[in-house]
Amino acid sequence: MPSSKFEPADDIFDFVIKKANGVKGLVDTGLESVPNQCIQPKEQRLDKSHIGNQESIPTIDLSNFDDLNVAKSIQEAASKWGFFQIINHGIPIEVLDDLKEAGHKFFELPAEEKVKYYKENAGADESVLLYWSAIGEKDEKVLEWRDSIKHGCNPQDDSNLWPPQTRDQVLEFQKWAKPLAKKLLEVLLKGLNVNEIDESIEPLLVGTMAININYYPPCPDPSVTIGCRRHCDVSCITLLLQDDTGGLFVQGTKGDNWIHVNPIKGALAVNIGDSLQIMSNDRYRSIEHCVAVDSSRTRISVPLFVNPSLDSVIGPFPQVLKDGEKPVYKQVLFSDYWDYFFSKRPSGKASLDFAKI
Repeated sequence: MPSSKFEPADDIFDFVIKKANGVKGLVDTGLESVPNQCIQPKEQRLDKSHIGNQESIPTIDLSNFDDLNVAKSIQEAASKWGFFQIINHGIPIEVLDDLKEAGHKFFELPAEEKVKYYKENAGADESVLLYWSAIGEKDEKVLEWRDSIKHGCNPQDDSNLWPPQTRDQVLEFQKWAKPLAKKLLEVLLKGLNVNEIDESIEPLLVGTMAININYYPPCPDPSVTIGCRRHCDVSCITLLLQDDTGGLFVQGTKGDNWIHVNPIKGALAVNIGDSLQIMSNDRYRSIEHCVAVDSSRTRISVPLFVNPSLDSVIGPFPQVLKDGEKPVYKQVLFSDYWDYFFSKRPSGKASLDFAKI
């Protein structure tokens, strides 16, 4: 049975990961300082002197989704920022609130309940997976201040394997969010002169989906750790629900500054992933982002990752290149890009070099 006690001499990775206590379990022991295994290298911390107040990412009202000005706003946001928020997107507020509450219910379970969903050697196709991000080589690993559970949302995935605390809420969110994601992709593709998501390109855009629930417990010293290191997403697009705690930062357009994505009740954040940057031949930007943690409040976030199928070949759309524009990227098997991306994570935008000509 997993242990809920942690002594200074214990193996922190064994306590957090294999015994499924999570970072939350560390906090529950009355932790007064951040363990060495959670202290990030200085270059991975969020430097508050680089947080700017002069910029903010766009917020786009989708009340009139079919308005050409709305489409133009989405395309421009994807080109300039790679990140934007959407309001009046049609997903009921109760669905979003229930999903956040489900995250609290699951991660506040005893470790012996959560450990059932942990697999030490899990693949990308797991229906459900409880995990922690321990980054670096074996003897130099550093834990991010976050507990996560992934729900695979594909025909081969079995939602009956999901925790009962999250199953219904994730399925309900997926029911609303999948058509929203597809509609956003249709708008983005029209900006690339690709006018329809037909059967031939659907696997490239909505081939696989996963919904994660992230739980960021309060941290004794947020200045020396991080909830999620700076990274880009491998997806085509990501839709993100965040609670009102705040802490999501995206790379700004002015040098090495960071912009806080202020929580808006009922909003979803949307960001472009590497896959769509490759397909758009750099018209749209994947963007680095990171998550800071709070000293007194728990934060919940729920990203929906919309990815190509693993057997898809991704590269610039022919419609983007038809006027003689030179391709920046070669055609690559998405599973190869996926493997490279996660072998190097978190590598910021450097993973794109794998696909460049």
